[in-house]
Amino acid sequence: MHRRSRGINAGLLLLLSQIFHVGINNIPPVTLATLAVNVWFFLYPLKSLYSACLSVEKCFHQKDWQRLLLSPLHHADDWHLYFNMVSMLWKGIHLERRLGSRWFAYIIATFSLLTGVVYLLLELAVAELMDEPDFRRNCAVGFSGVLFALKVLNNHYCPGGFVSVLGFPVPNRFACWAELVAIHFFTPGTSFAGHLAGILVGLMYTQGPLKKVMETCAGIFPFNIGYPGYQYYFNSSGPSGYQNHYPDGRAGFYEEPHRNYDVYTAGLSEEEQLERALRASLWDQGNTRSSPPPYGFWLSPEEEMRRLHRFDGQ
Repeated sequence: MHRRSRGINAGLLLLLSQIFHVGINNIPPVTLATLAVNVWFFLYPLKSLYSACLSVEKCFHQKDWQRLLLSPLHHADDWHLYFNMVSMLWKGIHLERRLGSRWFAYIIATFSLLTGVVYLLLELAVAELMDEPDFRRNCAVGFSGVLFALKVLNNHYCPGGFVSVLGFPVPNRFACWAELVAIHFFTPGTSFAGHLAGILVGLMYTQGPLKKVMETCAGIFPFNIGYPGYQYYFNSSGPSGYQNHYPDGRAGFYEEPHRNYDVYTAGLSEEEQLERALRASLWDQGNTRSSPPPYGFWLSPEEEMRRLHRFDGQ
């Protein structure tokens, strides 16, 4: 196990401050555990980034399949971790309270694995179709592929309204695609295939057979994972209540006051945070040559090898 070099990790400190600002008791258990695991692997990574990143060459050709499990839990730097985990905090609070902790944990585990598999298939397909072997060596780490899949779920359950992407209003149901393009063009070094893989996995769950397959698998397990037990109703001001489902067909309603979970973002929506982050990234790249790699799925093993000579020695 490697220990990350000491120093001021501003992104990590900001993430911790926002977690405590929300209140640990207000964060559902699976979401909190996901944050804790990612922070732990950032501080004490099991392997170097180059040994944990996901690529066709390492997995298919060298049979290093453990990378499917390691790559989502490793991040390039503290800002990579920060933006991914703030997004996870926002999505987890909404989705876990809607779906229930057991089912949400099942989704996180399934999406983490499937996003990596779909990423490998996309990179392999592009390498074969374009006869470009470099795509086999593209290496990716980070949780953002899973986050794109979760965003598809969140938009599926809350389809109405518009969001701002780089200052342009975009219908909520198209927000994932708009952000995919925006990140690809305005944040060099991120993995288009990694983010696209997340969107495709999310669509497999909301529009395809994945949810049914997961329910079938949950039914044959020796323990009860649990299905989503209630359904939220949304309006313009947020969740207004849920309906419990009973075996005899009766339904009971419970009205829950809407909680403001956006205080940790200083009033900014997730899309507004993304827009600010993209602009800050572009500003940093225009003012320094030694700026850290951008957040999101992270590429370029050649550059990582140069960085890891210093990392591996610690």
